[in-house]
Amino acid sequence: MTTASPVAALLEKLPVPTVDRPFGIHLWPIFSKAFEYVVGYSADEFTFQPGSTPMSTLKETSIFIVIYYTIIFGGRELMRNREPFKLRTLFLIHNFYLTAISAILLALFIEQILPTVVRHGIFHAICAIEGGWTQPLVVLYYLNYLTKYLELLDTCFLFLKKKPLTFLHCYHHGATALLCYTQLIGSTSVSWVVISLNLMVHVVMYWYYFQSARGIKIWWKEWITRLQIIQFVIDLGFVYFASWTYFTSTYFQWLPNAGKCAGEEFAAFSGIAIISSYLLLFISFYLATYKKDGKRPSGRKAVRRMSQAPLPDPIHGSAANANSYGNGDAKSTGVKTNGTATRSRRA
Repeated sequence: MTTASPVAALLEKLPVPTVDRPFGIHLWPIFSKAFEYVVGYSADEFTFQPGSTPMSTLKETSIFIVIYYTIIFGGRELMRNREPFKLRTLFLIHNFYLTAISAILLALFIEQILPTVVRHGIFHAICAIEGGWTQPLVVLYYLNYLTKYLELLDTCFLFLKKKPLTFLHCYHHGATALLCYTQLIGSTSVSWVVISLNLMVHVVMYWYYFQSARGIKIWWKEWITRLQIIQFVIDLGFVYFASWTYFTSTYFQWLPNAGKCAGEEFAAFSGIAIISSYLLLFISFYLATYKKDGKRPSGRKAVRRMSQAPLPDPIHGSAANANSYGNGDAKSTGVKTNGTATRSRRA
């Protein structure tokens, strides 16, 4: 008679991933308990009701976005003749909790959508109400929507640290809150595709900013922008397909289509317009930042450019150098002499 080794015995006790439990354990009951601890009732009892659920009306969303732009541009003017704040500790905390929130929501989305995709197929998951618009998914859609307001703090760090407020950064943050609102109101089943990819990108991106703020150099900075562009390409593939399916099955049945698709028309138009604009702007940013000379730099030049290249989202702005201020003042790594900035040899 042979006895199992301690390692084998331990492995037998570990949770085994399945289709219904891709992480080995059932995450939803744990999340529901935490949800109940915060709001007073379980996540299974949540219903999204426009007009009664907080931030569920176009008026509330619009007011918040207007306040956002008022604060950031007003704050930039207030900081114009002031010294920049360091805010390193707050910056670390901000990026860490956004990394954690994005990772938790992504895991919950995977747990909810994987069984549907495996058992009923991708079309059912992106077009059927019972596929991509279940009650647990609505809870996650709503929480993801709320995080977009939390992410607006990214821009507050920008003006407080006197870094540039670029068009891409400011537009992207405000438009994303509006995009999430329209899809939530429009009951678009394809939303989980866009949101899951965005959460994956945010896990990588906010973790990069967290590590960068700690002083850790990361070589794959350019790949974050590439990942964002790939994300938008995939997003538009699904959104265009779902929109085509909806409009052809509703108004142009004689055109080829795969069937009916859930969602409201205004949600389809807003999704197409906003995500398409993201793709164009991010490609333009990438070409302007990493392909300035029409060819890839090499050697020391490549290292120098990679170290100075900005990211379009979320902290440093679309064209913000990590060492520059937002008012054209001297670089923080240089010495101001007679009105001009001179970089040190070390910088």
